[in-house]
Amino acid sequence: MAKANQNKKSLKYISRVRFLILAVYAVIVFLTLILFSFMSVRKSNTLLKDKVINLTSSLNIQMKLNLESYMSRMETIATLAFGEKLAYTYDATDPNNDEFEALNTEKIITDKFFSLCIMENFVDYGIVYSNNRTVGKISNGTSTLFGDTLYTELAGMIEKTEDNSTWFTGYKDSFKRIYYVKRVHENAILFISFYSDELNEVFDNPETLSDMNIYLVNQQYNILYSKQGNEVGNKLPSHIISLIDGKNDGSYMNNDYLVSVNRCEDWYVVCSIPTRIILKETTDIRNYIFLGAIFGAILAFAAGFFISTFIMKPVAGMVADLDDKANQDRLTGLLNKAAFENLVSSCLDNTLKTEKKALLIFDIDDFKNVNDTLGHAAGDRMLREMAAVLSSVFTSDDYIGRIGGDEFCVLVNYNPAKDENYEEFIAEKCDSFINSFIDNAVSKELDYKVSASVGISLSPKDGRDFSTLYKASDKALYESKKSGKCTYTFYKGGDKK
Repeated sequence: MAKANQNKKSLKYISRVRFLILAVYAVIVFLTLILFSFMSVRKSNTLLKDKVINLTSSLNIQMKLNLESYMSRMETIATLAFGEKLAYTYDATDPNNDEFEALNTEKIITDKFFSLCIMENFVDYGIVYSNNRTVGKISNGTSTLFGDTLYTELAGMIEKTEDNSTWFTGYKDSFKRIYYVKRVHENAILFISFYSDELNEVFDNPETLSDMNIYLVNQQYNILYSKQGNEVGNKLPSHIISLIDGKNDGSYMNNDYLVSVNRCEDWYVVCSIPTRIILKETTDIRNYIFLGAIFGAILAFAAGFFISTFIMKPVAGMVADLDDKANQDRLTGLLNKAAFENLVSSCLDNTLKTEKKALLIFDIDDFKNVNDTLGHAAGDRMLREMAAVLSSVFTSDDYIGRIGGDEFCVLVNYNPAKDENYEEFIAEKCDSFINSFIDNAVSKELDYKVSASVGISLSPKDGRDFSTLYKASDKALYESKKSGKCTYTFYKGGDKK
């Protein structure tokens, strides 16, 4: 009986110890998960902030480019007026003008201007002479705003510039219209104007940043344009000014706002979004993570760490094996198309603006003839030889992938010494590849030789994302094929050669 009682006590003790061990383990797991969750949330916040900062910076730069393009288009339309010779030769101030001929000439010029007005929603499109005589479309609002000083004020604005033309707004604190003026001759000035809300087509933010406010402001931070419209003429909110005051470009963030700014001539494109909106998703993620931590602790108490250890080892191995198979091209062992594109895109997204990279596309010349002449088995051997040559020519820092058929792609990550010409470095790599491939890709049985062509694009010169660089390299590859094959070509932008 005593022995039986002792056994019971021992069993109870063992049970208590086991329970205590599992309880301590569950607490440790719970605390670990909570700590991990806290670190994950912080890391998620940081990554999300960095991502949004990069996104808003890119968006702001794109808005600036859009604005510059729009202004350039307006300037081009304005100068189309000079397609009519009388527009730049006629002088309404000439005392020798015949009144009838002057009226006829001014009608011809006005008809030309009205035909050009159809191209855009212009409020004004005309010429004002030093005697304040005007031709073309001159709105009542402009006439009332400037009165008899129209020519004098426009001439004064042009005198401040070097190219006899300028953009301006805010005359007498009226910011609803944006003006472009250009001197025609010593007694005449061409000017156009349009309402600032015409810039809606320029400043169109994506759905992912629909809560972002976009402004165009002058050097005094008066709003020339905003999505809300009713803010035009007001000062930029003080909390935004405090972040960008004295700065020409960049992204700046505090606990309340993220603001990006880029200078365009004498104006600034400003994008602003509240920090709480940026981090809204991470708040939801944090709640799910904490719930997951509690649930994980309960599972840890129930199952114990021994079972998890035995289960996770084979599972981890299986996942790693499946991951390798999912990313590799079965024939060559290189990265497949999807894995290569994802890896390169991620790399380019995290590349410094000053860092040089090159995207090369390789294609076997007349590969179809290899399959037709020697058979598909020989074609497969040649593809494997192609992969082997690429792996021997390029370094382990470079990304090499097969992206379809006989087409291969390489992102050159390795940067040579600063004093070495980067294009020459890439050219040497291509020469080495072409020669090595010709030496290796030969069917000894039939003495069948082949060659390969290469198309090259450089980052950041030709683009900073995979899609843009791939298209540029593909065009360069086409030029290599067209010029006789077995060669390489650097992308030349819009040029055909």
